[in-house]
Amino acid sequence: MKTIILLLSSSSIFYFFFFFFLLFPCFILAIDTITSTTPLTFNQTLVSNGQVFELGFFDPGNNNRYIGIWYKHIEERTYVWVANRDAPVNSPLGKLTIGDDGNIIILNEVDTPVWSSNQNHNQSGLTARTVGQLLDSGNFVLRAENDENPDNYIWQSFENPTDTLLPGMKLGWTRETGVNRFLNSWKTNTDPSSGEYLFKMDIDGFPEIFLLNGLKPVYRSGPWNGLRFSGVPEMKSASLIEFEFQNNSDEVLYSFDVLNNSVYSRLIMSYTGKLERFTWVPSSHTWSEYWSAPRDQCDDYKKCGPFGVCDANASPVCKCLKGFRPKNKQAWDLRDGSDGCVRVSELDCGSDGFLLLKNIKLPESSKAFADKSMMHLSQCREICKKNCSCTAYAHMNITGSGSGCVIWAVDLMDMRRYAASEGGQDLYVRVAASDLEQAPTTGTSKNGSSSNVAKIVGIAVGAFTILIISLVLIYLRRKKMQRFKNSSIRRKGLYERSQDYLMSDRIIVQSKKDYSGETTSDELELPLFDFSTLTIATNNFSDENKLGQGGFGCVYKGILTEGEIIAVKRLSRTSGQGIEELKNEVRLIAKLQHRNLVRLLGCCIEVEEKLLVYEYMEHKSLNTFLFNKAKSAQLNWQKRFDIISGIARGLLYLHQDSRLRIIHRDLKASNVLLDAAMNPKISDFGMARIFGGDQTEAETKKVVGTHGYMSPEYAMDGLFSVKSDVFSFGVLVLEIVSGKKNRGFYSSSNQLNLLGHTWTLWTQGNALELLDESVGDKISTDEVLRCIQIGLLCVQEHAEDRPNISKVLLMLSSEAINLPQPKYPGFCLGKRHPEIESTSKQDESLTVNKITVTILDGR
Repeated sequence: MKTIILLLSSSSIFYFFFFFFLLFPCFILAIDTITSTTPLTFNQTLVSNGQVFELGFFDPGNNNRYIGIWYKHIEERTYVWVANRDAPVNSPLGKLTIGDDGNIIILNEVDTPVWSSNQNHNQSGLTARTVGQLLDSGNFVLRAENDENPDNYIWQSFENPTDTLLPGMKLGWTRETGVNRFLNSWKTNTDPSSGEYLFKMDIDGFPEIFLLNGLKPVYRSGPWNGLRFSGVPEMKSASLIEFEFQNNSDEVLYSFDVLNNSVYSRLIMSYTGKLERFTWVPSSHTWSEYWSAPRDQCDDYKKCGPFGVCDANASPVCKCLKGFRPKNKQAWDLRDGSDGCVRVSELDCGSDGFLLLKNIKLPESSKAFADKSMMHLSQCREICKKNCSCTAYAHMNITGSGSGCVIWAVDLMDMRRYAASEGGQDLYVRVAASDLEQAPTTGTSKNGSSSNVAKIVGIAVGAFTILIISLVLIYLRRKKMQRFKNSSIRRKGLYERSQDYLMSDRIIVQSKKDYSGETTSDELELPLFDFSTLTIATNNFSDENKLGQGGFGCVYKGILTEGEIIAVKRLSRTSGQGIEELKNEVRLIAKLQHRNLVRLLGCCIEVEEKLLVYEYMEHKSLNTFLFNKAKSAQLNWQKRFDIISGIARGLLYLHQDSRLRIIHRDLKASNVLLDAAMNPKISDFGMARIFGGDQTEAETKKVVGTHGYMSPEYAMDGLFSVKSDVFSFGVLVLEIVSGKKNRGFYSSSNQLNLLGHTWTLWTQGNALELLDESVGDKISTDEVLRCIQIGLLCVQEHAEDRPNISKVLLMLSSEAINLPQPKYPGFCLGKRHPEIESTSKQDESLTVNKITVTILDGR
């Protein structure tokens, strides 16, 4: 009887496990392999042997299912490969299995194949007895089931990348088979289907890799010079990563490996159009961006055109080579260097010389001739010199003493210059002999020493001259400092207290990170005024001296004892942001020098007083003329057009040509000052933000700005960029043309604000009705219409549709350019919302989409 009970118990256990595994198959498949008899269903995953990667179905957020691979133990799901990116499964009933022909296939809910590894029996030796296996490298492979060689792959995901390059994966061409491996971005962050951006090898000439938007080049890596791509200097300092480039008769391939197994690294072609390298270190528990491209304007393809060199550390960034001049001087002066440069002197094949350019990203190389032989550079020079079509030459391989030769016989395109510590390499450019520096003429003597004597004398004379100049400059500087002290600008006691304050809370300009990852900073030396001096200068900050009032304080006219007229901005004591506003303005404007930006002369920090001292603007702010019927007639059309162009030039300097990329965030009529000649100067940088060289936008949870000037994406989502400044500029343009405020203007018929009213007039063909009547009859109709069209282009609802400010300047200055038709403007309809009303004396805040919005009235 006991024996029977035991047998029944064993039978019960057997049936229990049988039905358990039947109902819950995910518990069976805790392995890295699928076969024709063990498919992968929606609720199952494969895990690589070392628990590094996981494979399974996933839904990125668009209600479709895809087979993908991700990191097993990284909490933030990071996909590195997608099988059926363009053929999703629309229900949870799909499965991954081995088909009857031995291929890996994905079946939908009705068992119809939607994706296959698609290997041909005859070409690959494919048999029906195959397995699919996920490896610790992240490679998903198809191999014969009983193959003794585990590395004998019939098919592998590494040969079919999507948007990510992993260690061991190869990017490029196999010449014999014609297989081209490249990265293709997702369409959006929730749609893994094939997107617009590609990172693809060009094997013509001297191979390099291009970032493409469709067929249009956006960025290129520069050719491989034996150590790295000449346009990616960051590769020089990548201590944990080993890069490899193969260029032979069989293949042209790029790959990389990580030297520390505990560190993950991946290169991704983002759906936003950026190429990004991320690293993940276990101790940090997060992905950090190591490198990205395009990272600044000099990475933009053909930024400076033929024979132009882009230097991100210069202003303007485009320079012509020695012996060349801008092809389109007008566009060049407006910071549009796309037309490039042309030669000043004609070449003479017999007498031409070569100009050495150091630290250069080599020109586009698809049409270059590359000779891999161990050719010395002098031989390369001779070959180039004899070929009258040769425009430049360089080393092909810079390892050791250098070897190989690259020759260009076309216009040199897309060059950029790096700092000496960053990267690049030597390039020799053909120029006319007359454009080369002439060697000094020296005499000779019997012992041949006269030339050396002349050099020594020259050096001595030069050193003596420098010494005299230095002494004079020191004397003048000391005399100037003494004058400051005598005029009470720097009284000793207050000066020391102010210095103590600055040392404890130092005002520093943070510049962008250099390519080695270190952050550089510059301490500012700004004249410190004492409070009593400014009190006397402004007549105790009397109302008669008040020039204006803004959200963070008042501005007063002041006269120093020497007679110099100044403007003093006194931050409100009740403003909790006062000190931050002051520090921000000092950080930014003290380093900015442009004729269309107001100049900061000094500051005062004493107890609770915080003041900034500016150059005085005789005509105050633009809004005092523009929206005042008694004064608006002083702004004829030519003055208004000049003001628009001047503001655009100042904005171009902030966005593109200054040492730092500045987003103003509060551009409006009251923040544009007019000097004695009515030249506009942008002021008030209290809310401005610095962008790094590779940064295009930022996000904030506290939106500060002025109602009527804020772009939709900034006001609603806290996203700001150069395009949000362009939106504010567009509003300002329409206000200058019309003489009416966007905020507070509503047409009597349909309650449209100024943007909506302008759009209605434009679509009806009546745009000239927008022009302020006080302008008079002396106008250029075409110029007025062009400004209105530019204003509408700048205030388009979507940021990507708006032109950048360099394009705006080109459109303003050239009647020959065809302007695109504007799309629907942002914030153009609707009545004024009572919840965002603000008075002229007080700022108010509201919350939209969890973002705090501070609306500032005109200053």
